[in-house]
Amino acid sequence: MKILSLKLDDEIFDEAEEITSALKVARNRYINEAVSIYNRVNKKRLLKTQLAKESALTSLDSLDILHEFEKLIDEN
Repeated sequence: MKILSLKLDDEIFDEAEEITSALKVARNRYINEAVSIYNRVNKKRLLKTQLAKESALTSLDSLDILHEFEKLIDEN
């Protein structure tokens, strides 16, 4: 486990304190879970961006191949 020094805005800290008290969850556990969720969300965003980029690249090739197939069909 890593030790981390963290500065939170007062509002965020106060809200987190209220929630951890109500849930009876340790602040450390709460922050770990929050960061874990945030990591998953951002991994999905990065994957979505990467897939969109790769899809755009392959769509041009797909159209070229489709046109080549159409030419072959027209020749027969």
